[in-house]
Amino acid sequence: MTHPRLIPANGRVAHVSLKGKVAADEFVEGRLMQVLWPVADLLRTPRGDMDCQLLYGNGFLVLEIRDGHAFGQNPRDGYVGYVAQEALGPWQEPTHHVCALATHRYHAPDMKSRALGALPMGAWLHITGWQGGFAALPDGSFVPAQHVSPLEQTADDFVAVAESFLGIPYLWGGNSVWGMDCSGMVMLALGATGRACPRDTDMQQAELGVPLATNEAPKRGDLIFWKGHVGVMQDGTRLLHANAHHMRVTSEPLVEVESRATGPVTARRRL
Repeated sequence: MTHPRLIPANGRVAHVSLKGKVAADEFVEGRLMQVLWPVADLLRTPRGDMDCQLLYGNGFLVLEIRDGHAFGQNPRDGYVGYVAQEALGPWQEPTHHVCALATHRYHAPDMKSRALGALPMGAWLHITGWQGGFAALPDGSFVPAQHVSPLEQTADDFVAVAESFLGIPYLWGGNSVWGMDCSGMVMLALGATGRACPRDTDMQQAELGVPLATNEAPKRGDLIFWKGHVGVMQDGTRLLHANAHHMRVTSEPLVEVESRATGPVTARRRL
């Protein structure tokens, strides 16, 4: 059964693939648009709470625009929700992605020129050319060539990517270097290696990897789950996780995390 968070329907409108399966006033194909903000919140309801985030250049399949918000679905992970209409623009096929933790957009291909803002790791870019060690974007801004890679060029070790997140502040629903939660950390780190990953801990526990045997010791890269929480083993004893206890991404002994947890480990899975 499809998870409710992944069903592109809100009663008024639904994707055409759901015709005959859900009730809606209208069934539409939708229009693929692109995120123009560095980070755009995906909301549960218009002007409601944030469920997760979309990054610059990511696609969003818009099914309805109403009262300044677009309802639709993130094609990458299937997550459904509402995005501010002004955060979206016409789709341009991405060619590269930001591979550094973050990068700046510059007014000119010169590191001393005025910075126009920052873009996070995982942002998608449509690069139109190269000039003086900078990549040119369609809006006339430039990003350092050292901070971008072709879409097909990915990291090798998702744990190393997660280690680079140490100290990043905790943000419920966040999945960028300016704030992330536990499942957002896992999704962003795996995404940097080109691996698809669902957004939430319950879906990650159900879909990622295979269970460890009861007597099998954990090792680097294993995922440890509690109800509503997930972390990545840095080695055989330490856990990397974004957590509300420290309000940041930390590395600490697994036994300490287990001693603080309000419930037992629900799964240990190996990728």
